[in-house]
Amino acid sequence: MGSFSGIIQRPLVAASAVIAASVSADVSERFSSLRSLVRGSESPASVSGSVQEERSLWVSQISDSKLSDLSFVSRIRVPVPSVDLLAPNPSCSLAPSVTSLSALRSVYHSAELAKASKPAAFTIGASLVAPDVSYRWHLPETSAIDLSSSSSCVSEKNRTVVVLLGWLGSKQKHLKKYADWYTSRGYHVITFTLPMNEIMSYQVGGKAEKNIESLVNHLADWLDEEQKKNLVFHTFSNTGWLTYGAILERFQKQDSSLMGRVKGCIVDSAPVAAADPTVWASGFSAAFLKKNSVATKGSASSSCESTVEARINGINFSQPKPAVTETALLLVLEKFFAVILNLPKVNRRLGDVLETLSSAQPRCPQLYVYSSADRVIPAGQVESFIVEQRKAGHEVRACNFISSPHVDHFRSNPELYTAELNHFMDNFVLACCNHSS
Repeated sequence: MGSFSGIIQRPLVAASAVIAASVSADVSERFSSLRSLVRGSESPASVSGSVQEERSLWVSQISDSKLSDLSFVSRIRVPVPSVDLLAPNPSCSLAPSVTSLSALRSVYHSAELAKASKPAAFTIGASLVAPDVSYRWHLPETSAIDLSSSSSCVSEKNRTVVVLLGWLGSKQKHLKKYADWYTSRGYHVITFTLPMNEIMSYQVGGKAEKNIESLVNHLADWLDEEQKKNLVFHTFSNTGWLTYGAILERFQKQDSSLMGRVKGCIVDSAPVAAADPTVWASGFSAAFLKKNSVATKGSASSSCESTVEARINGINFSQPKPAVTETALLLVLEKFFAVILNLPKVNRRLGDVLETLSSAQPRCPQLYVYSSADRVIPAGQVESFIVEQRKAGHEVRACNFISSPHVDHFRSNPELYTAELNHFMDNFVLACCNHSS
């Protein structure tokens, strides 16, 4: 299969021509970079003849003049949840972490990054980067270490790594606040991101999948050091969710016992259980436009408790309308992904990953945080997936933040977000914390 960058040129250039006329210089600059990336990586052999023919059927029909004639939707409804998936608002606080410097150093020794030389010194609270690898290791903060006592809960934390899997377009700096929250409570953290250019030039078995394989090998090596070590995954948006599925696939193929070491999964702003062109278009549009996208805009105040009132009284949230340029971009991207997601190799690869996530997840607790105001991932699709997971016997918690934008629940309501994480980690993932003094 040819690369995404070869196939994507014509529709995105059409979209960027519309965008450049009426958005800020910052957005225009981003699309210029995208066009440079696309043109620089395209080769005559990058797309098969059949794909070119299929592409021309719809791309040739899209022009600036026709886009300007379109009558765009002036109002986008907020998905109204149809099932009761409320989680009680917890008031749980963690006991101070208790460990020893020698234990931390032992853990760090065993977590040496793949193909990277072992550092000569250890700094607690530091972030360590493996060269040419898209993941970073974060050690617990000094303030989270209590050398005066010990407990089984703290020991279990010290043997647990939280793996943060970033959203489309995210960078290491964007995941830092999440990593800081976990390390401030004594957890070890790995942050993983896929650069936008790797996703745009995606090939089955290409660089993006090799980076995932490198992360899997690193996690497997760390788990192999001691049988009591465990993992918790915290995924963001569909990109992080699909990355999680690819990791689980590799766990199953490499060593099925690794699945039993996954003790919890937190899903932020996902999932969608099928390869939906509309969802993919929304995600890429938000990644391209960033703060200029309507997907970054929320609505009224959020609270898990208010979900019932919203459903019963049928409250409609007032949301901003997308600009004409964003609507045009969405139109082009939807047509684009309608073709791409049906290419045999892409469809088969996505189908395998989605099947793993739907029917072969580890038998561990799951927490889903989402919002009715999310313009990228519809709340109804998240709730449908939750229902299916519960039917399959999984222990599932969920919290609808009602009004916060896509992947913005932590910033919009940090108290509720961290309370949910605390409650989930203490009472479901590290159950021993309930009984620790």
